[in-house]
Amino acid sequence: MDNLTPAQRTRTMRSVKSRNTSAELVVRALCRELGEPGYRVHRDDLPGKPDLAFVGRRKAIFVHGCFWHGHTCRAGAKRPKTNPEYWEQKIGRNRQRDSASLEALAAMGWAPLVIWECELRTPAVVRERLRQFLARPGAGGGTIAGSSTTSPTVGQPAG
Repeated sequence: MDNLTPAQRTRTMRSVKSRNTSAELVVRALCRELGEPGYRVHRDDLPGKPDLAFVGRRKAIFVHGCFWHGHTCRAGAKRPKTNPEYWEQKIGRNRQRDSASLEALAAMGWAPLVIWECELRTPAVVRERLRQFLARPGAGGGTIAGSSTTSPTVGQPAG
């Protein structure tokens, strides 16, 4: 049973941002620090609408919130106590959509990279992952050798 009225729940859910989140802004700032400002945001013409797209390099970066995308970290594993069936299905659908988007991008010759919100607690590590990802020529796989295993490879959701 939900402890909010339908109007309160609607207002709460509408306040959740899907674009220009603080995590996304941190990743953009890291890209600028690396001297990599040539990205486009939220490209509607690409599968999954990547948060950052380096069109000339055919590289896409997704900044995933741990809760909403079902990450295996503590924040991602936490589920609301109200209406748990709904949330399990919702997050499961998000993970399936994420996986399909990564596969579709790879099929188009794009290299996707997923950065999880929890990873931004160590900006130096994320900066290095971005540097390596953006320095590689051409499109490639979803994660970088030696990087965190918390980012999914193409076609495989984290977890």
